[in-house]
Amino acid sequence: MGLGKNYDAQDCSLARSLELVGERWTLLVVRDALYGVRRYGDFLTHLNIPRAVLSQRLSVLVEAGVLRKSRYRESPPRDEYVVTEMGQELWPVVFALARWGERHLSADRWRVFLHQPCGVPLEPSAACSGCGVVPALPEIEMRLAPEVEHTQNDPVSIALRRPRRLLEPLVL
Repeated sequence: MGLGKNYDAQDCSLARSLELVGERWTLLVVRDALYGVRRYGDFLTHLNIPRAVLSQRLSVLVEAGVLRKSRYRESPPRDEYVVTEMGQELWPVVFALARWGERHLSADRWRVFLHQPCGVPLEPSAACSGCGVVPALPEIEMRLAPEVEHTQNDPVSIALRRPRRLLEPLVL
C-alpha cells in the first residue's frame, strides 16, 4: 500500500494543520513572510525555491487565509503577500521549531529575537525573559546572532542581517 498524499483519514487537529503547513517549503515561506518578505521575487531569491512550488505555496496560503495578496503597483501590476492575523498565529510554531532545531540539530543560532521594549531575548516559549509577556509580533526585534558567519549574499539575506522588527516590510 502506497503512502497517501494527505491526512483525510485522520480525525486530528494536527493532521489538518499539516495539510496546510506541512508541505516542504511552506513553513519557510511563512517564516520569511513573518520576517517581512512580501514580494514574489524576494521569496524566490531568498529561498532559492522553484517558481512553480513558490506559486503553489503562496496560492494555498492565500486561499487558506494565512497570507493576503495586496496590490502595491498598478502598472505593470505587482502584488505582495501580507501576513494575516491567522498567519501571525503561526509565529510561536515557527519560533519553537527553530529553537528546537538549534538545540537538537545544529550548533548554530542564526537569529536572536528580543522583546524590543525590554531589550531582552525571548524564551523558547516565545515569552519575554524579562517581563514574561508573549509579545505582539511588531514588538519583536530580530537580530543576527553575533557568532554566526552568513554565506548567503543575495539582497534579501543581506537586508535581513540588519536588526528589524517582525512584520516590518522588507524594502530592497
